[in-house]
Amino acid sequence: MDIPLLSQWRKRHATPRGFAVFGSAQGGPDPAMLAELLGECPMLRARAADDGVELDDSAASLSALDQLVPNWRDEEEQTLDRLGNDAGLYLGTVVVRTVPGATWHVWPNGHPVVRLASGREIDPVEVGHTWAENGSPELSQVLAEVSEE
Repeated sequence: MDIPLLSQWRKRHATPRGFAVFGSAQGGPDPAMLAELLGECPMLRARAADDGVELDDSAASLSALDQLVPNWRDEEEQTLDRLGNDAGLYLGTVVVRTVPGATWHVWPNGHPVVRLASGREIDPVEVGHTWAENGSPELSQVLAEVSEE
């Protein structure tokens, strides 16, 4: 039975979603290994391939993702969460590879963010979840905005 009020409450009080990276306390994770790990995004890559979109870590691939029909929004919440994580990590991967000075940074709690050359940090996983749920902001738009800094 779907009770709208209860469904909204569950979304706000559910287990926190996101992605965390943990490793040895000695200097943090290796940047190359971290970039490879965070760039995997298996669910998103499989979904995109099914729709004929190749994710090649380029700005054009983000635009192609923005054009996909969001048929995943009707699936169970766990799938939507995983897809949101993958979309955010893929966005972060493209930003790190295409925006000069952008790097992955891991907060002490294990949450990965992208640190821009200006020092500003963006949380691509949060953006990915919003994109997966609502389609906005477009991933390509986020890349364009951080590229201007």
